[in-house]
This record gives sequence, structure tokens and C-alpha cells, in this order.
Amino acid sequence: MLQKLKLFLIWETFLTFFFVFILLSFGLMIPGFLDMSNLLYSINDFAYIALAAIPMTFVIITGGIDVSVGSIMGLSSITLGVLWMNGMDIWLALIVTLLISAAAGFVNGIIVATTDVQPLVVTLGGMFLFAGIALVLSGGSSASGYEGISGFPNGFVELANGQLLGIPNSIWLLISTILLFGALLHLTRYGRNVYLVGINIKAARYSGISTKWTLMSTYMLSGLGGGISGIILTSYFSSARSDLGGDAVLPVITAVVLGGTSIFGGKGSIYGTAIASLIIGIMQYGLQMASMTSQQTSVVIGLMLIFSVLFRNTDWQSVKKLFHYASNVSHKKGGI
Repeated sequence: MLQKLKLFLIWETFLTFFFVFILLSFGLMIPGFLDMSNLLYSINDFAYIALAAIPMTFVIITGGIDVSVGSIMGLSSITLGVLWMNGMDIWLALIVTLLISAAAGFVNGIIVATTDVQPLVVTLGGMFLFAGIALVLSGGSSASGYEGISGFPNGFVELANGQLLGIPNSIWLLISTILLFGALLHLTRYGRNVYLVGINIKAARYSGISTKWTLMSTYMLSGLGGGISGIILTSYFSSARSDLGGDAVLPVITAVVLGGTSIFGGKGSIYGTAIASLIIGIMQYGLQMASMTSQQTSVVIGLMLIFSVLFRNTDWQSVKKLFHYASNVSHKKGGI
């Protein structure tokens, strides 16, 4: 019985039950919400959040943060479109785009790893840099407004909109990402090094770990995740635009933190991030079906981020002692 209680107290297990709870809650409030076909295809609307959040987990486990991921999505989208529009094969352009996305992450990573500048400041600068480059490319390619670059081959459009064995391709891609990055973080020496850097970077350095490479590589993974998300968004909308992913930073970081990754580093899991991404996506889908605007759903996501950080980092023993002390004081006053 005690082991079962401990299992429930694990954060990821709690998130799993909470995910089921919100599914049932929206199902009771909104007719047709639990239709399996609708639920499966709704994942297309927010798969990009999970695809960016899962690699971001590595960065936050090291104690860093990457707020440039949204700009990297836009950069990868418009880069893919420009390369294809100028005659490059779409699949070769896709590979080149992923390399450029990883290079953008490398720019962030090398500055974080070799200087004492805070990751938030570095990636904030990267956010403006990559967004600016994306706008320059967009202007040079005459991709104006919300039209962007369109007319992509059907095979590329099916990447996000097609299905395999009756299941949307985005779900297969999401499962593959969870397995790949989950194995990298939890089953390899590199993953252990990421945790050690987050727990104590000085101790990791003295134990022979290449802390600079570890830090740089996590930002490269985050950049790669942003690139994958940007490509999926481009395929989903069949349009390459520099502003794709512009509002993705909040839900991506929320997914990682809500999933149990400590903002102080050293703790986190891929499964936690994945289930938290689904929670955020389903909540967005359900709230929008309940006629809430995107701005109102952003308020809900922001509150989830605040409460998850507070809940995960509260010293509950101290809170318990405080209530116990207050109770004793009230009893003493009552006895006077």
C-alpha cells in the first residue's frame, strides 16, 4: 500500500491522472470533445509544442533556459521556404534547415558555455537576432504578410497532415521524439552528464566531464527542436513564414517546468515534459472549444506555470511546521 502511495506521489504519475481528469472534465462540458478522431487530429494543433519542449528539457536540466526557440521556429520555416523557392529539393532543404537550426542553438550554447553571461540574457539576444534574420530572409524573398511562401509539394504537406495506419503522422513523430530523446537522456552517459552539470557544474568539471561541450550540445538540441517544430508548422499550414512560432515560448517553457523539470537544474524527465505538453495542448483545445480566446488561454497557461513552480519548489515541511505553530498559538490563546 505504501509503495502504491509513493507511486502516486511521483510528479509524472500525478500529471498522468491530471491529464485523464481534464479529458473527462472537458468531455462532460463539451459535447463531442471525447470523439477519438477529433482528439487525435487535435494533436496536430499543438504537436510543435512538445517537439520543441522535449529537447528544451536538456537545457533546463543544466540550469539554463532558451527563450529563442520561437524565433528559431520562424527562422527554420522561412529558411526552408527560401531554399525550396530557389530551386533546392524540398527534402535536401529540410536537412539544411535542421543544420542551420542546430547552428543557431550552437551560437547560444557557445556564449553560455564560455562566458559568465546568464542564459536568459544570451538567449534573449538570440531571440532578437534570429527573428531579425528571419525577417530579412522574408523580405528578400518577397514573402509578405500572412501569405508567406506557399505551394509546397504534396509529399511535404503530408508530413504534418497525413496519416499512417489511421494515426496522424504528427503522433508518430511525437512518439519517435519521446523515444529518441528519452533514451538519450535516461540511458546514456551523456544524459548522466547533463544531470551532473545541472546538479553541480564545478563538481562535474572536477570529475572529468567536458562541461562546456555538455552545455553547448544541450542548446544545439534545443535549436534542433525549434527547427523540427518550425518545419512541422510549415508543413501543417503549407506556408513558410518568419512569424511562425512567435508565441511558442510560453507554452514550451511551461511544458518543461510543469513536467517536473527543476528551473534550478538537476531534475527532469522526458516523459514528464511529454505528458505536460499534452495537458497544455488539450487545455488549449478545450478552452478554445469553450469559446475562450487565445489571449485568455495564455492567461490560464501562465497561471499553470506559476502554480507548478510554486508547488514543486515549496518546502512543505516548513509549511507544515508553520501551520502547526499557528495552531499551537491559537490553542494557547483560547486557553487563557
